[in-house]
Amino acid sequence: MNVLFGVAPALPLGSAGKYVAAAYIVFLAMVLIYVAIMATRLSRTEREIAELQRDVERAREDEARESGREREPVA
Repeated sequence: MNVLFGVAPALPLGSAGKYVAAAYIVFLAMVLIYVAIMATRLSRTEREIAELQRDVERAREDEARESGREREPVA
């Protein structure tokens, strides 16, 4: 094992720093993009749920009107 590390030279610290910084920047950008995508999907899902809830309430109101009685509103 020590022979492998002796043969494969490490990058000098001065030139490796650029690669480490670039790797951190790429990783941070990927995390920010992921969070933005999840926030967009969450807002779209919340909007769709609100729309479905309005549709259900409207359908219950229509059903109550047709049957001639009033139902309790959906919370």
